[in-house]
Amino acid sequence: MTQKKPKQENWWQCSMCGYTMQAPVPPGACPSCKETCAFTDVTCYTPECGGEGNIDNRLAGGNKK
Repeated sequence: MTQKKPKQENWWQCSMCGYTMQAPVPPGACPSCKETCAFTDVTCYTPECGGEGNIDNRLAGGNKK
């Protein structure tokens, strides 16, 4: 019997305040600034930035909040 690999949660960054969080889907409102914002997926998908489960600082602008 093969075990399923747990689903990796993505890293999401708020377009208003830059808050970064890990969740399966972006929230409706930012937990930090409480605004209804657009969220950008800043998850790393390549070995150059550390691979799955890490933030791609090239996309996040160097912010890790």
